[in-house]
Amino acid sequence: MTHTANLTPEMVQHARQQFPALSREINGRPVVFFDGPAGSQVPQRVIDAVSHCLAQTNANHEGLFATSFESDAMLHEAHRAMADFLGADDPDCVYFGANMTTLTMALGRALARTWSSGDEVIVSRLGHDANVSPWVLAAEDAGARVRHVEIHRDDCTLDVDDLRDKLSDRTRLVAVSFASNVSGSINPIEQITAMAHEVGAEVFVDAVHYAPHGRIDVGELGCDYLACSAYKFFGPHVGVMWGRRKLLEGLAAYKLRPAPDDLPGKWMTGTQNHEGIAGTLAAVDYLAGLGRELSAESPDRREALDVAMAAIARYERELVRRLIEGLLRIESIRIWGITDPAQLDRRVPTVSITHRELTATELATRLGERGIFAWHGNFYALPMTEALGLEPEGLLRIGLLHYNTPQEVDRLLEELASLDR
Repeated sequence: MTHTANLTPEMVQHARQQFPALSREINGRPVVFFDGPAGSQVPQRVIDAVSHCLAQTNANHEGLFATSFESDAMLHEAHRAMADFLGADDPDCVYFGANMTTLTMALGRALARTWSSGDEVIVSRLGHDANVSPWVLAAEDAGARVRHVEIHRDDCTLDVDDLRDKLSDRTRLVAVSFASNVSGSINPIEQITAMAHEVGAEVFVDAVHYAPHGRIDVGELGCDYLACSAYKFFGPHVGVMWGRRKLLEGLAAYKLRPAPDDLPGKWMTGTQNHEGIAGTLAAVDYLAGLGRELSAESPDRREALDVAMAAIARYERELVRRLIEGLLRIESIRIWGITDPAQLDRRVPTVSITHRELTATELATRLGERGIFAWHGNFYALPMTEALGLEPEGLLRIGLLHYNTPQEVDRLLEELASLDR
């Protein structure tokens, strides 16, 4: 199946109509949601799924009665849906938790028991701190050494050569982000994985920021673990983790005695957020539905996700092109990240900026008063903002998603340009 269908303006408007939040107004003008990197808005079907779970199937796991049967069926389907979303062959290798940070902390604690003094763990200054501090703490527990991969400060991309230099037969884990939640830079995960595996190291990928913007296929990436968060791809606040079966089975999980020893239950600590998982299933099916609308065929969920995410990536690339071109015309603005039009396939549509005179807080405040929502600060990507010398104020982050429009981009550019007049 080819994946060349495009999101037309009409399809974007149809998608927008499914998100109740997008109808909000401030001072008689529609709100512009550019805050997606901190959490996207959700379609009505996600809201309905959460409500239905609480109203109709609110029961704990493995009861011998109707509501528990129905809840367990939903949970089983949610594992299958997330396997499709991540390109995984085995739904039991996908498990849920409170959030990506909590899941990563738990995995780090388990991995630390397999490390010892003299071992090394590699993290990146391009990463969110949730993919740095858990591994630093785990390494401290094991007496292992942590090495930090540097970034290219001119375009805020990972220094892959520096990573190559730091790899050795002592490396046990390489932890990298799929895409930076500050600069939007996409890391070459397949290349990094191949390099790490050559020295016998495992690879953990933080795909939280990448997930709403492009297709994830753990088989193609070759990584050993991958985490994401449903609330970044139009779902509720639920964390999701995938790992290779033999690795998840071989590690000792911190769990209660009655908890199962097999997958995925071994890693799903305590009673899960069933209503959140129901919403996560609905979020995946929303994206698959978009793919089916774009396809002349009747694809299954995984194929429909292929179509949808390819179309989203193309649409967002043109949207961010428009944004970057406009920002470059505003003399007081500096973009931290890739701006070369020929390199836009190396970034997601997240653009962080600073202003020559105004702080990020002042920029966010002024835009917020005008109904344009964008985040300010370091976005928990402290290793990067420290490396760039942007603490304590940080940056203003503009996050585009497929429900955003060219007209919204133009409105933002007009407001930013007006600050210089």
